[in-house]
Amino acid sequence: MVRVARSDYALFVNRFPPPFLDEIRSRLRASDVIGRHVQLKKAGREFRGLSPFNKERTPSFYVNDDKAMFFDFSAGKSGDIFKFLMLTQNRTFPEAVEELAGLAGLDIPRATPEESKRLSERDTLLGILTDAARFFSAQLRDEGGYEARQYLLKRGVRAESLQRFGLGYAPAGRDVLKRFFLGRGVSEELMMRAGLIIEPDGGRARYDRFRDRVMFPISDARGRVIAFGGRALSKDVQAKYLNSPETEVFHKGRVLYNISRARERLKDDQPLLICEGYMDALALDAAGYPAVAPLGTALTEDQLALLWRLERAPTLCFDGDRAGRAAAERALDRALPQLSAKQSLRFAFLPEGDDPDDLLKRGGREAMDAVLEARTDPESTMWRLASERHGTASAEQLAAFETELRERSQRIADSALRGHLQAAFKDRFYKLRGELFKANKQQKRPGAQRKGPARLSEALRHRIGQGVTAGRQGTVREAQLVIGLIHHPRLFHQFETDILALSLEDPSLAQLWRRTIDAIVAEPALDSTRLRYQLTGWSEAENTYQRWSADPLVKVVRFTRQDASDEEAAAAWRDAFLINRKLKVLNAEVTEAGADVLSELGHKNWLDSVRHSLAVHSDDEASEGGAG
Repeated sequence: MVRVARSDYALFVNRFPPPFLDEIRSRLRASDVIGRHVQLKKAGREFRGLSPFNKERTPSFYVNDDKAMFFDFSAGKSGDIFKFLMLTQNRTFPEAVEELAGLAGLDIPRATPEESKRLSERDTLLGILTDAARFFSAQLRDEGGYEARQYLLKRGVRAESLQRFGLGYAPAGRDVLKRFFLGRGVSEELMMRAGLIIEPDGGRARYDRFRDRVMFPISDARGRVIAFGGRALSKDVQAKYLNSPETEVFHKGRVLYNISRARERLKDDQPLLICEGYMDALALDAAGYPAVAPLGTALTEDQLALLWRLERAPTLCFDGDRAGRAAAERALDRALPQLSAKQSLRFAFLPEGDDPDDLLKRGGREAMDAVLEARTDPESTMWRLASERHGTASAEQLAAFETELRERSQRIADSALRGHLQAAFKDRFYKLRGELFKANKQQKRPGAQRKGPARLSEALRHRIGQGVTAGRQGTVREAQLVIGLIHHPRLFHQFETDILALSLEDPSLAQLWRRTIDAIVAEPALDSTRLRYQLTGWSEAENTYQRWSADPLVKVVRFTRQDASDEEAAAAWRDAFLINRKLKVLNAEVTEAGADVLSELGHKNWLDSVRHSLAVHSDDEASEGGAG
């Protein structure tokens, strides 16, 4: 085979479509590829090793993942991963492309007329989108963009950010952008393919997708405009934020807003931040932080892979409300199977009610730096979220707490990380159980107030045995509450405090309960049909729902039925919740007092009689939950 001279490298790049080469570079870290041939050690944001071209004792060979390049100062050589294989492994450029495409899991595109045409059309679409960005930018500066400028001014967006991010304004007219492009000879079909206009039903005239909106150009990793996000100025518009549809050049789940600029701004002393929206990314960037944002959805596997190519442990920085914490938890769930020592996440929890923009306006960089200083790793984050959900004051709470963490950590594919994480959780639970034991022992010391029958609550003395039974009856009551909420999601907004405080003992129901609440918090207007459709995305939750929604003892309760009115469901669900809570409290008192009663009175059958009464009472209370 005739080898290609290495100096002719640039000539042969054109034999392969540039987007294909970009995809290889985006999928492979330079340090991973080069690290297969050169022993590298981390040095700040770069990797360092001995030159593969010269014999040396002091390392002068550097690899920068942000730039996807190597630099050899002793030999005066530099280049990308293709160039590295050509220089060190005696590969031709096509051979280097073939090898790296295999590592990236990509097929080599064939140089066909169809492929050439597709690439030409792709370039045409990118040109149209660039022209659209210029059009929107000009409209923002024009007289018609006054309200948009006022909105951005109130949000604290500075003039340099307007220019840096190419912000613009889409006029309120129905077809202003369409007429702009038609005047320049651009067909409506190309505008459709670029995602700029909409074709309504019934053969009516096509119209602009974005109207009366502040416009945020969305760029790819190379800084080319590939789509737009628009923020409505009118409060009457149903969708406050609107993104471009999926197109030949834009795939929402593979792109992060501001990724190109964030990559350029990465430094050793600053983490890469992931926030929730465009305005947060602008505010963080203006304050000097490299920041990106997903496009209105939870982080995808492709977006996580893109982040990990830039930084080993990027930081999720979501709003400090329930929705923000739910979003962080969803991102953690999505990332768990892929976590390892080489790729992880950090979590920065903002103060309640704050987003990054609010926090920076109120406290500046000092406040944000304090939040980032307190960011946590997956272990501490999983522990915190689960402990807030279950509590740690009783053995039952600890059992539910431990079950959740065991199930979650089991999803980590990397065996080393999974083992260390599970060991760390065991140590934490060992300490928690020790603290619980000491607290109980302290109460039983001589001189401490005893908890015999005389200290039982008035409710327990009045209705001895009125608690929740272990086993089937208690689980049925929990299932009734869960299925009732799924069939009537509006209950969440009426009884939010009670719902968030509810702790379920059955692990499968507890998981279904968490999934249900996360979905409702993320989308407050969710109805039962859409909620049940979302639950089908988690097989375990779906199986639990199907099993319990068909259970006769669940179906017999009126508030679990889908045909019940919201008013009926609200009243009956609240009653069932109060009964469940009362029975759990009474049962806990029985359990706590039982040992002292037996030891002090010697009545062996006393506790058994109470348990029997509990079972009888539980059957009676079930009918009070609204059967009919």
